[in-house]
Amino acid sequence: MTFARRLTRIIDIFYLPPLRRLVPLQTFRYAVCGGANMGFDLLLYFILYNFVLDKEGVVHLGDFVAVSSYNAAWMIVFPITFFTGFWLNRHIAFHGSPLRGRVQLFRYLMSVCGSILLNYLCMKLFVGVIGIYPTPSNALTKAISVAYSYLMQKYFSFRGCVDGNCR
Repeated sequence: MTFARRLTRIIDIFYLPPLRRLVPLQTFRYAVCGGANMGFDLLLYFILYNFVLDKEGVVHLGDFVAVSSYNAAWMIVFPITFFTGFWLNRHIAFHGSPLRGRVQLFRYLMSVCGSILLNYLCMKLFVGVIGIYPTPSNALTKAISVAYSYLMQKYFSFRGCVDGNCR
């Protein structure tokens, strides 16, 4: 049995009867994978920013480029969690997609870039234009971004599968 199949079986253990009535299996797997990847992202970011970059004000990348340490940590963590997120989605949440891997990867990249842009625009709108406080704005932005991301993964990046059944 493959690692992905074992991990899927472990995740499915927590798909209890009350959840089955409320949430489709594919959505549950997506939520677990997304939550795990977000936790991994936060952990890596915390370690990199606090211990590896040691909260330096600015990180110098060569003679002409200087980046704040919090952005440098994001730049290091992003590619790692991008690929772990892709792997989890491809092999667990949307494992039956008939699309080729490189097509899925390119579409996943496009949807992630869309999420980043959506996050930026929503925060600008909610905080800068409407005047909502940053923390509630961030929570609202996350909800919108998660919904967008799920729909993009289901109907674009890994198109063709619904609840593990491919069409």
